[in-house]
Amino acid sequence: MVSQVLSTALTVLAGVAAALAVYWVLNKLAEALPGRWENRIKPYLYIAPAIAAIGVYLVYPTVVTIVDSFKNSDGSRFVGLDNFGKLLETPAFRQTLLNSLLWIAVIPAACIVVGLLVAALADRLSPRAEKAAKTIIFMPMAISAVGSATVWRFMYATQPAGTPQTGLLNGIVTAFGHDPVPWLQQSTLHANSLLLMVMLLWGQAGFSMVLLSAAIKGVPAETLEAARLDGAGELRIFWRIIVPQIRGTVITVFVTILITVMKIFDVIYVMTNGAFNTNVVGLEFFNQLYTNYNYGYASAIVVMLLIAIVPIVIYQIRHFRAEESA
Repeated sequence: MVSQVLSTALTVLAGVAAALAVYWVLNKLAEALPGRWENRIKPYLYIAPAIAAIGVYLVYPTVVTIVDSFKNSDGSRFVGLDNFGKLLETPAFRQTLLNSLLWIAVIPAACIVVGLLVAALADRLSPRAEKAAKTIIFMPMAISAVGSATVWRFMYATQPAGTPQTGLLNGIVTAFGHDPVPWLQQSTLHANSLLLMVMLLWGQAGFSMVLLSAAIKGVPAETLEAARLDGAGELRIFWRIIVPQIRGTVITVFVTILITVMKIFDVIYVMTNGAFNTNVVGLEFFNQLYTNYNYGYASAIVVMLLIAIVPIVIYQIRHFRAEESA
């Protein structure tokens, strides 16, 4: 344990020292230029390491992935659009896309609803009770997705009938005299996928609640008081005054959670590994790359995901700029 802490500390120190050394050299290069050119070139030298890092760690891998999506399984020859066509023709992959769409349809909207509800209710508590409630609800955000999924596996765990149940839900079910239910195998109406979504909702509700609560507190008190004096009820005030004024924050939270859901992987990998019709696009990519060693299919899946995410990111950037200029 001590050696790991020391190794981490030394790595951080080495990284900071290297960054300082790089910027010291860049600053010296800028100072060596004639006076007028120093002021012109220095800003570009300072952002050059960041641009280089973006190029190496984002742009280059993206280009390579797009190129590999047009190659065969081992990357030895180009096959055009065959990877995309074969994936979309496969019933299992189409079902995977359907599962991912279900996650997209449910989780972002559910997080907004739960976040708004908790933020509005917590705002009515005393300051001390509000802090305690928000701390408890935000606490799952401090747990990694893998750790959360491991905990929730025990919630849904199933043991044979007549044996002690380690799962909380089956412990309750058997206490009332019923047989244990294999919760994560209930694929009818995607019940098991919905149970997995409950776990993600539990983890993301705190993020949604914190941002939405801050936005609600930013609504002018004079506007609310004027509405109350005009006879408006609290529910009408919430939907007609508060929600429209925090629309920007609602959209930001929605888009952020939407992108998280589109690339969801760890929750399903830990809890079901895609079995019982719970597979999603992120897990399918992992299986194609590390189980089937089909680099063409894996790259094609990433490109599909990239195509789906880019319009959402563009919309978010435009919305952010519109909010800034307003």
